[in-house]
Amino acid sequence: MSTMLLEIVTPERIVYSEQVDMVVVRGVEGELGILPNHIPLVTPLKIAPAKIKQGGREKLVAVNGGFVEVRKDKVVILAESAELPEDIDVERALAAKARAEQRLQAARQEEIDFRRAQLALMRATNRLEVKNHRNA
Repeated sequence: MSTMLLEIVTPERIVYSEQVDMVVVRGVEGELGILPNHIPLVTPLKIAPAKIKQGGREKLVAVNGGFVEVRKDKVVILAESAELPEDIDVERALAAKARAEQRLQAARQEEIDFRRAQLALMRATNRLEVKNHRNA
C-alpha cells in the first residue's frame, strides 16, 4: 500500500512529520478521509482530533482549528495549536475545561464573551478526547 507524508505544523513547531496510510480530519463541511493520491484541496478545520492511520495502527492528535492542504503525496495541517497524546497534561486540560464551563455559565447570565468560552471548552474537550483514546 502506498503512503503519503503527513505534517502537522503550528506557528511554534512541527508537531508531527511521518509517512502515513490515511488521515481523517474534521473540516467545516464535515469529516474528510484522505488517502495517498487524493485530489488537491484546501479546507478550514474545526477543533477536533485528527485520526492518523499508519501500518494498522491508529493515533489521534488534538488539532485546534486551522487548515488542511492536500497534495498528491503530502498532507499539511496548518493548525493554530496541536498536541500529541503524550504531550497533553490531563490536569491542565481538566482545569481549562472547568474554567470554560464556568465562563459559559456566567455568559448566559451576563454579557461575557460566550463564543470565547465556547471555543476554550471545545479545545479542552478535544485534548481530553485525544489523551483518553487508546492509541493502538
